[in-house]
Amino acid sequence: MNPSTPFLMRIATILLAVAVPVVLVLTSVRLVFTPALVDLAYRTPGFPEDPYGFTTEDRVRHAKIDLEYLYNDAGPEFLGDLRFEDGTPVYNEREIRHMVDVKRVFQTALRVWGAALTAIVVLALIVWKGGGAALLKQGLHWGSKATLIAIGAVTVALVVGFGVFFVAFHRVFFVGDSWLF
Repeated sequence: MNPSTPFLMRIATILLAVAVPVVLVLTSVRLVFTPALVDLAYRTPGFPEDPYGFTTEDRVRHAKIDLEYLYNDAGPEFLGDLRFEDGTPVYNEREIRHMVDVKRVFQTALRVWGAALTAIVVLALIVWKGGGAALLKQGLHWGSKATLIAIGAVTVALVVGFGVFFVAFHRVFFVGDSWLF
């Protein structure tokens, strides 16, 4: 960065670079939680059969209900009231507790995503007006590099110690042991 660049433009550029990885990663998360991906995944040739005997149609229907729950404002009764044809509950108490935790984490991620997306737009405008295209490009470039480094670090962590990473992730984001099945 040019030493003559005003201090506030430097800060705005750095904040822009910090917001880029957040938006890129959470956009990917958001895209994974879509009905279209549910259809694609379950209908992909070679996708494993369900060990409990659910048909592909059953799995797609239930996955889409789960997605609906993650996006709506309903409480745990949304899932707790679901019944199979024979009247047995679709979810047990532990599964419902886990889905409540997943919903809390997911909706928090959506709020962070929206805030970071807004921050990128505002910061990009500030940097563009105050420092021009070169400074905006620099902030976006730094953010892109930071994203690649973060993805690389997570990939290494997953390859080296998936179990440790998986447990640490769940201990950070989920309450108690509802995620243990």
